[in-house]
Amino acid sequence: MAWLILASSLATLTTHRLVSLLLLLISVITAAITGVISWPALLLLTFIAATAFIRIRYHDKLFLKITCEIVLVICAIGLFIHIFPGFNNLKYLNKAIVGEQSAPFTMYFNFDKALVPFVLLACLPTLFISSPAKTASSLQWCLLFLSVPVLLIIATLAGGLGFELHLPTWLPAFILCNLLFVSLAEEALFRGYLQQRLNQWLGSPYLALILTALLFGGLHFAGGPLLILFATLAGLIYGLAWMWSGKLWLAVSIHFGLNLSHLLFFTYPVKMVVGQ
Repeated sequence: MAWLILASSLATLTTHRLVSLLLLLISVITAAITGVISWPALLLLTFIAATAFIRIRYHDKLFLKITCEIVLVICAIGLFIHIFPGFNNLKYLNKAIVGEQSAPFTMYFNFDKALVPFVLLACLPTLFISSPAKTASSLQWCLLFLSVPVLLIIATLAGGLGFELHLPTWLPAFILCNLLFVSLAEEALFRGYLQQRLNQWLGSPYLALILTALLFGGLHFAGGPLLILFATLAGLIYGLAWMWSGKLWLAVSIHFGLNLSHLLFFTYPVKMVVGQ
């Protein structure tokens, strides 16, 4: 139940903020009662809420504003990479085999990572909607959307993936988890916050785009050089979507669309190594 309430909170965060925050509070209480989070996580969330309140309440005091933002970003990164204790994330799939050519796949419902958009929104009110850093023509948008299947096909030709159709029984759970607990959290951190802040600091939308994509690719180091390369290219696609629109949900939708297409039409998460 806590996961569904949290998902509803995330889904309404852009359009109905007070409702979203109320749902977030209910989801935290439900998670505490059901053992999804324990007292160290509750202490952390209380600290984050207090810091966010100070950041918003005293936004006119520069030193306090900057200090609180730094603390909140550190907390968001910690939640993102699961370093804080007290979160008992649900392992929904354990080494599931999607298809004959696919490697085993494990999927978690991560309560901590899903909180990242809330934390970053307290740092940057324009996290979800901002002025486009650049504009693009209809042709450029068409090429951007076309680049999603092209990237997956190139990854297949490079040997990292293989063509394989899937329609797993757990597809609805994957959609919920990947859209709201994975894609939204990753795009909030990398495009909504980091790329936007780098653009403000550096005054160069393209430099901000490249640096953010490189960091996003580097996050996938555990998958090896090929995954780093393709994650970086995917980061450029998501970053362009944000840069041209200023809308975080568009970048999230493209990110999720790539992940869903990957699951439905290609080996997932990667192609099984022969002899493995």
